[in-house]
Amino acid sequence: MPRPTAAQLAYGSATVVLSTVALLLLTRATDGVAVAAIGIASLGLGLLVALTPPLHHRATRPPTAAAPPTATASDAPTARTSAARAHAGAETRVGQHSLRR
Repeated sequence: MPRPTAAQLAYGSATVVLSTVALLLLTRATDGVAVAAIGIASLGLGLLVALTPPLHHRATRPPTAAAPPTATASDAPTARTSAARAHAGAETRVGQHSLRR
């Protein structure tokens, strides 16, 4: 059994304190036996919280690729220049490829 992490111990301790206070306020117990029973129940609940292994959530869907940036009005000259360079390189590659056949 793996050791509980610091977060699990903190959650368990907080559960004990808060559940004890809440149950004492709700039941208005003053008898020693009732207070002891509430304390034991709160300790059990705190142990349950502290020793329960954390759930690991897996991604249900694969990560999506980021959308390519869209050209805006301020990027228009750059987009045209990039498009012209891309077409020039494509023609050269296509021409070389067809010569090899």
